[in-house]
Amino acid sequence: MDNKMIAGMIDHTLLKPDATDAQLRKLCEEAAEYSFWSVCINPCNIEKAKEILEGTNVKVCTVIGFPLGQMTTEAKSFETKEAVFRGADEIDMVINVGRLKDKDYDYVRDDIEAVVLAAGDKLTKVIIETCLLTDDEKVTACEIAKAAGATFVKTSTGFSTGGATKADIALMRRTVGKEMGVKASGGVRTYDDAIAMIEAGATRLGTSGSVAIVTHGASETDY
Repeated sequence: MDNKMIAGMIDHTLLKPDATDAQLRKLCEEAAEYSFWSVCINPCNIEKAKEILEGTNVKVCTVIGFPLGQMTTEAKSFETKEAVFRGADEIDMVINVGRLKDKDYDYVRDDIEAVVLAAGDKLTKVIIETCLLTDDEKVTACEIAKAAGATFVKTSTGFSTGGATKADIALMRRTVGKEMGVKASGGVRTYDDAIAMIEAGATRLGTSGSVAIVTHGASETDY
């Protein structure tokens, strides 16, 4: 697959708690240089990222209820509204995994719906944290996210016990069909990783290894 096509599927990610302004600026400059789809950052950095990326086509994605998903629905809704107000183009929210495991499906759906509503016309991705779920729970989580009006389902925060796998991406794709996006996040570090996830059904990749992925085999004139 063409490196530029892969670049257009990448959310270039910096979510570390110790991320500095210098690292944020580097992230944004790399995203602009390689034409990544977006930068995925913590909410406190939205306005800085928008300023750095002004005049580019790179979107700003942020995370809500991150990384545990255990905030109240009202808190997630407020956080989403605040993120949109500050300029976020896309929202990645974490489900309440405990409530899913308790089979409190109405709560999980209402939690997602509140974020989708608060996001307005902004694209919303639902992080289901696949490493903590059985296959049946993964299917249920995807079905609920779809019913709640989300745009994407996403594998992982990258802060739990595991990341994306080909099997999980394939399962998520089968569950949501062609209408929704599927984002592979967590452990996608190489060109081969990226291709494997795309072939399994991913339409977006969340990674901090973006530059290494898209420069695999690339000449200096490719960008």
